[in-house]
Amino acid sequence: MSACSSSEKTLDPSKNPESQDKVVIGYVFPGNTVIQENAIAAGKLTHINYAFANIEDGKMVEGYDADSANFVVLNRLKKDNPSLKILISVGGWGWSGGFSDMALTQERRARFIQSALDFIVKHQLDGLDIDWEYPGLPGAGNPYRPEDKENFTSLLKECRNALDSVGNSKRYLLTIAAAASSAYLEKTNMQEASRYLDMVNLMTYDFAGEWDNVARHHANLYPSEYYEWGNSVSETVSKFIQEGVPAEKLVVGVPFYGRGWKNVDSVNDGLGQPATGLQNVNLSYRNLKKSYLSDPAFKKGWDDSAKAPYLLNEDEGIFITYENLQSLQLKCDFARDKNLKGVMFWEYFKDYDEELLKVLSGEMIP
Repeated sequence: MSACSSSEKTLDPSKNPESQDKVVIGYVFPGNTVIQENAIAAGKLTHINYAFANIEDGKMVEGYDADSANFVVLNRLKKDNPSLKILISVGGWGWSGGFSDMALTQERRARFIQSALDFIVKHQLDGLDIDWEYPGLPGAGNPYRPEDKENFTSLLKECRNALDSVGNSKRYLLTIAAAASSAYLEKTNMQEASRYLDMVNLMTYDFAGEWDNVARHHANLYPSEYYEWGNSVSETVSKFIQEGVPAEKLVVGVPFYGRGWKNVDSVNDGLGQPATGLQNVNLSYRNLKKSYLSDPAFKKGWDDSAKAPYLLNEDEGIFITYENLQSLQLKCDFARDKNLKGVMFWEYFKDYDEELLKVLSGEMIP
C-alpha cells in the first residue's frame, strides 16, 4: 500500500451516502489504561474518536502502550452497533508539536500519510481525525510558520486521496478538530480544506477558563447579556459558514466538564466579574455531579440570554461554568435547526451514568 499522488482523483464528498445522517461523536481518551469491555455504550454513539496518536520522526505512532489492546476492545463494540465508526485522532493539545515540520513538504507529508494508512489498516479503523492545534499558531508552544496555512490544506487533500486509494471497497473518513476562533480561520483556508473532509468538529468550548481573570461561560450557545467580550457556539458556526464550510459538515462540540474561578463578586451571580481561575480542580461532569451539584452551598443558575447554566457559591466566591441536560438539549435543537451534521463531545469518561450522553443520543440518533 502506498500514498497516491496529488494527481489522483478525489472522491466527491457530496456523493457520500452517510452525508445526511446525524452524528454523535465521542472522544475517548483512556490514557495508558485498557478500556473495560462494558465501559462504553456503543448504541448511543455513531462515531468514536480515539485520542490520541502521536507524531514521532514525522510518522504517526501509538501514543500509549495500551492503545493496541484498546482498539481490540473498541472494535468489539461493533457487535452491538455494526454501524459504529472508529477513528484515530492524531495530535491534540499536547501532541501537536510535530505537525508544522511534518507538513512542510510533499515528501514529509507522504511519509506521515503512509504511516497513517498503515496504522488504520493495522488496527482495523474507519478513518483519521487530524487534531492539529494549531496551523499558523503556537498552541502549547509548538513550532509554527506562515506556510502552515497552505500546508494544512495540502495535507488534508493528500490524506483524502490516499484514503481513497486503499485497495478495498471501504470508504475511510477524514475529519478534523477545529478551533472555535477567528485566529484559526485567519490561519487556515477552511473553504478549500472542507472539500476534503467528511466533518469539521468544532471545539466550541473553553471560551473561558482558569487562564482568564473574568468569570464567563465556557461553552454558551449564544452571547451573554452580562459581558461584552467572549465567544459562543452560534457565532462560531456562523463564522465557519461565512468562510465557506458547508453547514452539513459542521459538528458542534460540547464539553463534559466545567471551568471555574474563585474570589468572584456576587454581582450578576458572578457573571462577567473579575476573578481568579481555579487551578488543579476536577470539574468533570462526573465530579460536578458528585461534589458540587448536590451541595446546597452552590446555587444553580441559568443565563437565559446565553442558554447556559452555572453554579455560584456566594460565601466562598466560587463560580463554575458547565454543561447540563437543558443546555445540551438546546444545542441539539440548534444543530438540527441549522442543518448541521451533529454533535461531538470531550470526553467520554467525564460523564456521569451516561446522563449527558443520553441527551445527545436521544436527540441525534433515530
